[in-house]
Amino acid sequence: MPQDYFQLQGQTALVTGASSGLGAHFAQVLCAAGARVVLAARRSDKLAEQVAALQAAGGDAGAITLDVTRPDSVAGAFAQFEQEWGQLDILINNAGVASDPIKFLETGEQDWYHIIETNLNGAWRVAQAGARHMVRGAAGGSIVNIGSIYGLHTGALKAAYNVSKTGVVQLTKSMAIELCRQNIRVNALCPGWFLTDINSDYFQTESGERYIKTIPAQRLGTMDDLSVPLLLLASRAAGGYMNGSVLTVDGGLAERPI
Repeated sequence: MPQDYFQLQGQTALVTGASSGLGAHFAQVLCAAGARVVLAARRSDKLAEQVAALQAAGGDAGAITLDVTRPDSVAGAFAQFEQEWGQLDILINNAGVASDPIKFLETGEQDWYHIIETNLNGAWRVAQAGARHMVRGAAGGSIVNIGSIYGLHTGALKAAYNVSKTGVVQLTKSMAIELCRQNIRVNALCPGWFLTDINSDYFQTESGERYIKTIPAQRLGTMDDLSVPLLLLASRAAGGYMNGSVLTVDGGLAERPI
């Protein structure tokens, strides 16, 4: 009989950076697929709004306050998760920040530190804590690190961001090699340009409209464009052999001719 490999009933997921944007959408997708979803971020008020919306739609959701730049916050969040929700089956390691355009020669220590500390060091902290939780539970699991096409192809005026996301890609591959024997799959989802609250103003300008025309798909991504790719990596649809993969969803942007 045909099986719905994307269904997640009986599984518990943790999504970081889930108070808005991609993280909030990922939480909705996992809830709709049947998972019990715990949303984590710094803004407790925004988390409460997201959880209320998911519960109103019939989802099973909760929240944990988490700052990925603070080791004590990460440790406390995972201790709370274990106490209140038990086994972790799926980790969507999404928390991150974008960078304003800045020339390499003008990048200051604080500019560099802020991006690297959140996007790379924070991703490492959460990934390690999540993997340790899964190993203790001895049931395996799936970790999806959210990268970017700028972790695979460079771009101007974003050196720190490019380096941080390249690190996430290599973190993913290193984890996959070491954790596969514990039945933990680790993969990366690397989006291109998606319309969010952060960039919507820019893409309504002349410059932003010109940039959209350079994308082979001739449009920005929509949240729904990421739903099935996320479920593929998070669910048993990927089987047990899709591990260390880097899945790009970018409308062909990374492959456009130079």
